[in-house]
Amino acid sequence: MRMWWREIAGLVLPAGCAGCGRAGGALCGRCGAALCGAGARRVRPSPSPPGLPPVHAAVAYEDEARAVLLAHKERGELRLAAALGEALAGAVAGSVAGAEAGAGAGVAGAVSGPLLLVPVPSARRAVAARGHDPARRIARAAAGVLRRGGRPARVLPVLRQQRSVTDQAGLDARRRLENLAGALGVAPGCGRLLAEGPVVLVDDLMTTGASLAEAARAVGAAGGAVVGAAVVAAAARSFLAAGGPAPSAPESETGGETESGIVCGTPYERGSLLMISGRKHLIGGTCR
Repeated sequence: MRMWWREIAGLVLPAGCAGCGRAGGALCGRCGAALCGAGARRVRPSPSPPGLPPVHAAVAYEDEARAVLLAHKERGELRLAAALGEALAGAVAGSVAGAEAGAGAGVAGAVSGPLLLVPVPSARRAVAARGHDPARRIARAAAGVLRRGGRPARVLPVLRQQRSVTDQAGLDARRRLENLAGALGVAPGCGRLLAEGPVVLVDDLMTTGASLAEAARAVGAAGGAVVGAAVVAAAARSFLAAGGPAPSAPESETGGETESGIVCGTPYERGSLLMISGRKHLIGGTCR
């Protein structure tokens, strides 16, 4: 019921771009470009947790991209899922390309068959509080983008939390690993589904990589072939650790900027009520 009220309110109340707050739709052209970044890039947290597969991210978790992710996850701006899904689809494509390029070096072999996008699950209490599962919603949007581009893909939400875990916010990398060790498992009877194609683990955000490493362990234990992982955004320092600068947002244009309402080729009709001050967004977030 809460999500329905948010959707109705967004149709009748004036709202601005989820990234910068300017009027003109859910996402203006400049913030859309920031979300897409400079193309998917390999990222690696430092330290990198044991068992973490190769990860690709669409953009660094900062500025407009951070605001859009938080608007979708914490404020229930569900229409942003399409744009986030398109960004994630680019990261998935980068992950698959990386796996194919590295096949000769023993990286999981050739990637063939339909892609199985396995989202990292949110805690039940988090889903209940937000009213939706952000990673699963974005994964479904990404699968649609991939299929329209000619790559068979579907979402396989088979991971479950097998025990309670502490809120990750505020934990360092070592404690996050300890907190999540053995926490995930594949739902009973779903292991056979993982044999239908290569698995790409997906999430909205990566910071330390602990969640993705634990997800890879759980999928591997159930017989799945994880060829990589993909996220919409990752900490800027993880791009540097992977050997290059993080994709950055374009510089603000001076003068009248056109609010196109188009991001990554997808039209949008409304924005979020995200409160911002310049480029410093006054909202907290959950990191993984």
